[in-house]
Amino acid sequence: MSAGDLLGYLDAWSVLPGETVTCRVSCTPGDDYAASLVRVVQGDTHPDAPGFCEENIALDLGGPFPARHQPIETGSMAIVDPAPSFRVGDAFTVVVDAWPTLPGRGRQCLVSRMDASGNGFELTLDERGVLTAVSTMRGETVELAAGDPLRRRGWYRVWISHDAAAGRLAIGRKPLGHHCGFDVGARASVDVVTGDSPFNVSAPLVLAARSGQDRAHRCHFNGRLHEPFVVAGCVDGEAGAMSRVDRSVAAWDFTREIGSDRIVDVSGNGHHGRLVNLPTRGVTGPDWDGTCHAWPHDARHYGAIHFHDDDLYDAGWDESFRFRLPHDLPSGVYAVRLARGDDRFYLPFGVRAPRRRRGSAVAYLMPTASYMAYANNRIGLDVPETELVCGRLIELTAEDRFMQAHPELGLSFYDLHNDGSAVYYSSRRRPIMDFQPGFVGKLGGLPSNVWQFNADTHITGWLASSGTPFDVVTDEDLQREGADALAGYRVLVTGSHPEYYSAGMRDALDEFIDRGGRLMYLGGNGFYWRVSFHPDLPGVIECRKSEDGIRAVAPGPGEYYASFTGEYTGLWRRNGRPPNELAGVGMVAQGFDASSPYRRTAASHDPRVAFMFEGIDAETIGHDGLSGGGAAGIELDAANAALGTPRHALVVASSEQHSDVYLVTPEDMLDPVPGLGGSESELVRSDMVFFETPAGGAVFSVGSIAWAGSMAWNGYDNDVARLTRNVLERFLDETSFEAPANP
Repeated sequence: MSAGDLLGYLDAWSVLPGETVTCRVSCTPGDDYAASLVRVVQGDTHPDAPGFCEENIALDLGGPFPARHQPIETGSMAIVDPAPSFRVGDAFTVVVDAWPTLPGRGRQCLVSRMDASGNGFELTLDERGVLTAVSTMRGETVELAAGDPLRRRGWYRVWISHDAAAGRLAIGRKPLGHHCGFDVGARASVDVVTGDSPFNVSAPLVLAARSGQDRAHRCHFNGRLHEPFVVAGCVDGEAGAMSRVDRSVAAWDFTREIGSDRIVDVSGNGHHGRLVNLPTRGVTGPDWDGTCHAWPHDARHYGAIHFHDDDLYDAGWDESFRFRLPHDLPSGVYAVRLARGDDRFYLPFGVRAPRRRRGSAVAYLMPTASYMAYANNRIGLDVPETELVCGRLIELTAEDRFMQAHPELGLSFYDLHNDGSAVYYSSRRRPIMDFQPGFVGKLGGLPSNVWQFNADTHITGWLASSGTPFDVVTDEDLQREGADALAGYRVLVTGSHPEYYSAGMRDALDEFIDRGGRLMYLGGNGFYWRVSFHPDLPGVIECRKSEDGIRAVAPGPGEYYASFTGEYTGLWRRNGRPPNELAGVGMVAQGFDASSPYRRTAASHDPRVAFMFEGIDAETIGHDGLSGGGAAGIELDAANAALGTPRHALVVASSEQHSDVYLVTPEDMLDPVPGLGGSESELVRSDMVFFETPAGGAVFSVGSIAWAGSMAWNGYDNDVARLTRNVLERFLDETSFEAPANP
């Protein structure tokens, strides 16, 4: 692939045979582009990898297709559509509480209602961050400013009033809370030509952006808004909510339906609005006093919405083409391959096996939630300490430069909004550069083709190379259907980095194991962060990295509960369900300079795991690999009985020789003292663990992201691949496992 302007995305990442795949594509006008369907076998382009491999599927997708550029409009806002009742008489007042996060960074609109001809009003912050009102009627524009620039991250009550009969435009601002005496209120007014009210134009009312047709001049607001309302008549804006009692035309209570994408009008007039591009909800407003830390417990503290000029949920592109999958298409990882000249762009997705046609005993669980979490991440460039944690200089690729030049592609959980706030939402309804076979961007100083999707093709390539039939199930299938998505499968194989898990997904895995299923966890840093899927909007997840853990930024005080569902967020370990209980191991360290081998333990000679080491005589394994040069690396998991590793679990091997670039995770670094690097701390290791379950199943965990890269070394002919094959063959055997009677 190349970093050209050929981009696209799919409506779904999980499809059944016979269903329709809808593609949305953008490229600069010029030559037509072609599209074909391929099965992705092995996506790593590293010269030592088994070789990039895709299988062409004989299916005519139509085309060639005409080139068409489709822009992406980032920035969130709230829109209230016009209605006959959404009018005032000669006078109106609009009041809103505002908490600006980037005042002085260009003009930013708080409230606006402007028609296509430019008639209407705006309440904005000007280029210096000064509260400003603009009123335009019949070609006359009046602009009015009040006071000094607003303070960053300070709450203000601001208002605009207009009396057409009296010919008066007024604005005001009042600081809320404690500002150490440095911030004062301000008012201003000016005479205007009498005439119609600028509120009564035929146009939507927009919060946090400029209304009108010009996308290039939206003037998005960065910050929080709280309790906006409209009153018929001129009232004192300082009175705040008390003014809503009489003559209220609309009053939006952001504490209502926090989990939705709409804002609720409580005036009784039904002027409800819709949110665009998912601004952040479930955040504190001016009424938060520290006595409540969970919006589901008392939403009065959480009546604010945080808007950003770089929010993005859905690119909103028009459909470019669609096609129907063959009814007999085998389950697997597929992609629509777009091509124009030398430019390629892949749109991967999973094809499931219908329940009535599940002929495989093995299911590969495609970690699509983690793909969303890392979508278009810019860690290599935007995180200052990347070179330090990698122990090397960062090499930039064309893909890196393309993403930097196109911030409209949206953010990952590892980026920050322009105003420095945490990114809580990530979506797949947009082009994703790093979700493609052959992607060679950089992450953490390592080639990204050994990270996430391409690292996972080491696993699917290994299954294919050995002739093992397998079906594909995605995270969204698991979330939607629970354990039923895994019904009929004996063995479940994970990807290399299944980091992000919802409660529904975790419940499904627990039930699968409780039924006697066999789990092969072939990665590291798995089951780590808790995420929430939106109950109504497809293809978006929420993650608030509360308390501790490896993270780009912490949530604000009192903001540890997901807005989508009201669930407590953060590490699964802090939610009382550490990954050790599920897989026997949990995250302990990360490092990105080099990977290391494993050394067998005395437990590896236990007859319970004799099957695992058949044909393997060496005491150390995994000296080579595509991910750092060894089998144990990048991110490491280890056993810990205190966190739920079963008492009868066998630690059959542990890694060694890690450098001091590897450091203990923050959740285990209770006291930041020297000696927490890989060369000194016994916590820095990867454990290979096996244990049986009461229902006759078993769990095998390798505790390393780099494991899959070692499986693929030398064309899958190595000790790591052999050991993994031994485990799979035993797990496919119908013979029940028996746990020791007295562990």
